[in-house]
Amino acid sequence: MVGAWWDAVPAFLIAVGILVVPGAAVVAAGWGVRRVGPLLFAPALSVSIVGASAVLAPLVGLRWGLLPVAVVAAVAVGIAGAIRLIREPQRPSADRTALRVTAAIVALVACAVIGIQFATAFGAPDTIAQRFDNIVHLNTVRYAIETANASPFSIGATSDIPFYPSGWHAPAALTAALSGASVPIVVNAVNLAIVAVLWPTGNLALAAQLFPGRRIALVAAGMLATGFGAFPALFYNWGVLYPNALGYALIPAALASLVLLRHVSGGRQRVLAALLLAAMMVGVFLAHPNAFVATFAFAGAYLVADFVVVAVRRRTRLAIALAAAAPVILLAAGAALWRVATTNAAVWGWTPWESTSSALYHALTVTPRGYVPTAVIAVSLLLGFVALVRRPQRIPLAMPFAVATLLYVLAAGTSVDNPLRAVLTDPWYSDPNRLAALLPIAAIPIATLGITDLASAIPRWTRTWWVSAQASRRPTAWANAGLVAAGAVLASAALGPNVSMALAQVHEAHQYRDDALLLTAEERAVLERLSTYAEPESLIIASPRTGANLAYAFTGIPVTEPHIFGLPDGDETFLAQNLSRIDADPAVCAAVSRVGVDYVVDFGSRDVMGTTDPAGHGGIVNLDEGQHLTLVDAEGPDARVFRIRGC
Repeated sequence: MVGAWWDAVPAFLIAVGILVVPGAAVVAAGWGVRRVGPLLFAPALSVSIVGASAVLAPLVGLRWGLLPVAVVAAVAVGIAGAIRLIREPQRPSADRTALRVTAAIVALVACAVIGIQFATAFGAPDTIAQRFDNIVHLNTVRYAIETANASPFSIGATSDIPFYPSGWHAPAALTAALSGASVPIVVNAVNLAIVAVLWPTGNLALAAQLFPGRRIALVAAGMLATGFGAFPALFYNWGVLYPNALGYALIPAALASLVLLRHVSGGRQRVLAALLLAAMMVGVFLAHPNAFVATFAFAGAYLVADFVVVAVRRRTRLAIALAAAAPVILLAAGAALWRVATTNAAVWGWTPWESTSSALYHALTVTPRGYVPTAVIAVSLLLGFVALVRRPQRIPLAMPFAVATLLYVLAAGTSVDNPLRAVLTDPWYSDPNRLAALLPIAAIPIATLGITDLASAIPRWTRTWWVSAQASRRPTAWANAGLVAAGAVLASAALGPNVSMALAQVHEAHQYRDDALLLTAEERAVLERLSTYAEPESLIIASPRTGANLAYAFTGIPVTEPHIFGLPDGDETFLAQNLSRIDADPAVCAAVSRVGVDYVVDFGSRDVMGTTDPAGHGGIVNLDEGQHLTLVDAEGPDARVFRIRGC
């Protein structure tokens, strides 16, 4: 497996560069490079820059590529640099070397661990997730490559909709353009970069803001990010939900920027923090709107609780007024946002899968979908809950988890007739899976609090003469040894049953097997040979339900239906139902001429939903040669390509 992944190294390094360099340049211009907190925002900020570039590029006549990203990044660097030139009475001091070194080591270890986890789960660099939604994602990446346009107002063409968030597709298309790798390799490389770089650094950024100066918090957050099954692993098996995965991976960094804005001092620093928060929210929205809604809900709950805590502590009129006004303002804004984010969830039909009490237990233990608890995570969460009871002033950091728990319990554990379920979970289609994935994001700060509080208590518990004497002689060595020990224990989360179960499901989803829902090994081979005989300007008709329309993703040769939920025109619909009658019905040949179809890719009638119902495509599956259909390629029992002649 290791040897096979070497082929994907260039694409992976390019994807990592796209996720690091633009944001790092802006952070360096605005904050410098000697403070841990701002540096950890670099990957998330890069996503915002790339996403904004994809929106702006076609508006100014630029093709999608490195140039628009460089232009937007340069503008952002200029703004950040100009703000940094503003004089302030007191500049923030650089972080301690020990803190910077700890952050770097933890980030590298977490990135390596998660990278190995997911590279193993994907199996090989050119596998694809054999899941329903992957059809549109693979074909949309190809569309962005072929049109040199990754705007959300363009890529929706593959689904016949006017807008589709392109935060994930834009870096994928850019990686493909720069690396020359195939679409499957690019998709896996970008997904690896998201889970191995963006996700852990976002959690480190949040820990750095919630627990400033605490090295143990960085260790805890980084290692705990490797151990949950509900996120990010779930989204690489369920769906698959690549844009959602990107959006959710951005949530910790977005929350961290809010915490930074709440606690930063100095006009210049406040301006930088406000712009950073705005950029984070742009990136989250362009990744996926329901990730934006989740971020708003988490941030709103945190802010309300934080204002209340401040009001109780200070007891000033301003603090009390803010605590009273915050929930009213945020509820009004939330109601407006929810109205815009309505999805008509009832159409999708996601139903609850457990009782209310069971859903509550699985939420509190972060074990939805039957995931088994991992001991170190369970203990960390328990310690976190205890710390919250002992230190109520820390309750704001738990509010996102309260929101995530409420949403999950409503979706997974209450009746579809529950009006609260219908209203509150609608932006996520009332899908328990999409809400289960929010639980780890919100749980990690609580578990980190538990570990941090435990680390603070241990010196008091071990205050013997010998230990005190040794610690006083070599305090740094003892502290470093403690961090290493804690990291080793917490790293066991990466091998725990919670994440292992989810990764096994990801691995199962990424297999070219005989019973694969999208492509078998034979069908993949047929698609890879298409470009050797089919002209680039050809048009292919194929059932989107069998994976045959992935001919577009693999070759760039257009297909009539890039996605199951597309809107084919009348002739295309007629051919999908009647092409098999081409020798008997002259109307079929006439429709072929009008549409301009040249080839049929026939992968039989088994479809991605696991049935053999052709579902409106009975005319282009299980075909036979005839006067107008010539077999030009075949492999295995079902994979065949026909050339249409004589029309």
